[in-house]
Amino acid sequence: MLDLAFIRSNPDVVKEAARLKNNSIDIDALLALDQQVVALQHTVEDTRAKQNQLSKGIQQAAKEKNTELRNNLIAEGKKLAEFIKAKEPELTQLVEERYNQLLLVPNIPDPSAPVGKDENDNVPIKYWGEAPNFEFKALDHYDLMLKHDLVDIERAVKVAGSRSYALRNDAARLELALINFAMDKMARKGFTPLIVPAMARDFAFVGNGQFPKGRDQVYEIKDQDLFLVGTAEVSITGMYKDEIIKGEELPLKFVGYSPAFRQEAGTYGKDTRGVFRIHQFNKVEQYIICKADHEESVFWFEQLLQNAEELIQALELPYRVVNVCTGDMGDGKVGMYDIECWVPSEGRYRETHSCSYLHDWQARRGNIRYRDEEGKVKFAHTLNNTAIASPRILIPLLETHQQADGSIRIPEALRPFMGGQEYIGR
Repeated sequence: MLDLAFIRSNPDVVKEAARLKNNSIDIDALLALDQQVVALQHTVEDTRAKQNQLSKGIQQAAKEKNTELRNNLIAEGKKLAEFIKAKEPELTQLVEERYNQLLLVPNIPDPSAPVGKDENDNVPIKYWGEAPNFEFKALDHYDLMLKHDLVDIERAVKVAGSRSYALRNDAARLELALINFAMDKMARKGFTPLIVPAMARDFAFVGNGQFPKGRDQVYEIKDQDLFLVGTAEVSITGMYKDEIIKGEELPLKFVGYSPAFRQEAGTYGKDTRGVFRIHQFNKVEQYIICKADHEESVFWFEQLLQNAEELIQALELPYRVVNVCTGDMGDGKVGMYDIECWVPSEGRYRETHSCSYLHDWQARRGNIRYRDEEGKVKFAHTLNNTAIASPRILIPLLETHQQADGSIRIPEALRPFMGGQEYIGR
């Protein structure tokens, strides 16, 4: 959510942001609605002021025992009260309509963000590692998993429907190793580990920016005001709703784990083989709340990216970093990087991590504030990035580390979390 005062003062800037982000919101209509709200608020406030003056007049007339004047003032006061009573529901409705429109207003992208319409316009800015050149017939991740009895999709689909899976044997251990590896590495960097609720109320999704637009991607628990989260980011944002944090406590740095759930609406027929695009997965998320300072946000933005790169490098996976364009980054982002790991069977990079900074866009929606050195209360800045999301990360990991004898080498960084095991299938 943007500051309404900023929108009023900079309508053309906000319109351009909406255009760049393929957002169809009508800013002129929002400002016209805002003028209605302000005008009606003034009318109601002026009427209340008249009520106060009448009240004083009634008291004075009573003191002077001027019964006729007192009765006339009382009658006039009743008319004013009826007017206010009639206008308050209208005002409440208009304020709610304005709030709902404000939720749809996009953030202003940083000038460094590439201008573009979709993921095809994202700009690669860094490459790391070399794609493996196999001297044998390499298998894709699904064939590898079947070969080593690492997955059971058929029975999982019987239980939970399409885009479901059940990890087996060393794949189950490998996923837990990845989660523990990521949590351990981030905790050693001073991030507070969290295991957060996988269910959250509506307000948490609104605060995070996934509602109202992304409701079709979220699973709802009917009649309970509860929804299944797609990332720990939702829960952490909700945890700090309506709080005022002590400035000296910032930045708050979290590494949060949760099961994650997504409807994958609009992806029918895409990535149906294996475990790339599924409804349930496990995710470790980096999350930061910091002071409302652009330079500090950019510092942590780059740091979150570096953290994720270190994790992927430790897994010995070739990858690239792309600067995400305005049309692909989403409404709330000021800037966004994606990390894409090389998938040998596809001969291309696929997204495994998303790193974002949002200034105070989420904090305003969630009313997350802090008190600065001068005692002034301000909205905080928030940032997030994936640490590990599995089973998607298993795809490049299994494919990249497959060996000529059909086994899969476990990266050294994961071996302490796998009881020292070096290979799967050997």
